Amino acid sequence: MRITFLGTGTSCGVPMLGCRCSVCKSSDSKDKRTRCSLLVETLSTRILIDCGPDFRQQMMDKEFRRIDGLLVTHAHYDHIGGIDDLRPYCKLGRIKVYADCTASESMLRTLPYCFYKEKYPGVPDIQLETISPHVLFDVGDITIQPFIVMHGDLPILGYRMGRFAYITDMKTIDDKELDYLKGIDTLIVNALRFENPHHSHQLVDEAIAFSKRTGAKRTFIIHLSHYIGLHEEVNIVLPEGFELAYDGQIVDID
Repeated sequence: MRITFLGTGTSCGVPMLGCRCSVCKSSDSKDKRTRCSLLVETLSTRILIDCGPDFRQQMMDKEFRRIDGLLVTHAHYDHIGGIDDLRPYCKLGRIKVYADCTASESMLRTLPYCFYKEKYPGVPDIQLETISPHVLFDVGDITIQPFIVMHGDLPILGYRMGRFAYITDMKTIDDKELDYLKGIDTLIVNALRFENPHHSHQLVDEAIAFSKRTGAKRTFIIHLSHYIGLHEEVNIVLPEGFELAYDGQIVDID
C-alpha cells in the first residue's frame, strides 16, 4: 500500500493570505501546505480521504486513473469543498462517497445537486454511502475500519486500513476507541501548533502523547497551521519516530 499526502495544512492553508511570518514567506516547498487530504493506493484500488477545496491543484501532477472511493472524515468545507472537482474522474466510473450520518446529511444540504437521483449533465457521478462507526467495509481490495474521534463537541471519523490509521481534526478520543487502533505501525494525526490550546484541535504535545498511547512506531503530523514553525527546524526537535508530513510526500506502508 502506498499513501500520498495531498495536503497537510489547516483550514486557511499555508501561506495564509495577508501573513508575512517566516513560515508564510518561506521558500521551502515543505512549508507550503494545502488543505488536508490523503491518497491511498494499491495496485488495483485508489481511495481518497477527504476532498478539500485544493483537490484540483493537488491532483494536477498525479496519474489520472480511477478513484474507487472517497472517505469523508466530516463535512467541514476544508474537507469536502473539492467534491465538485471529482467530475473528470467520474468519466472513469462512478465514485462512491462514504460518510457517517451527520456528514451525509450535511452534504445533502450543502451539495444537493451532486446527489440528486435525476442529475443534470455534468454533475459529478457520485453515490453517497452512509457508513457506521466500527462497522468494517471494503473498497476494492482494502478493508476499512471507521472509528470515532471528537472534533471539539462534534463526533467525526478516523479510518484504519491494515496497520495504519488516519485521523484529522481530533481534540480528544474516548478510551474505548483505542481498541480499534491496537497493533498499528503508522499513525497520521493532527496537531495545529505548539502553543495556545485550541478548543477543537490538538497541539503537538497532545498529538505526541496520543500517539504513544497507540504504540505506533511512526507518526506523521498533519493539519498544520503556519504557527507550527519551519518544517526543517521543527523536525529536528520532534521525538524519534515523529515527523511533520508535507504536501506531496509518498510513504509505502507494509
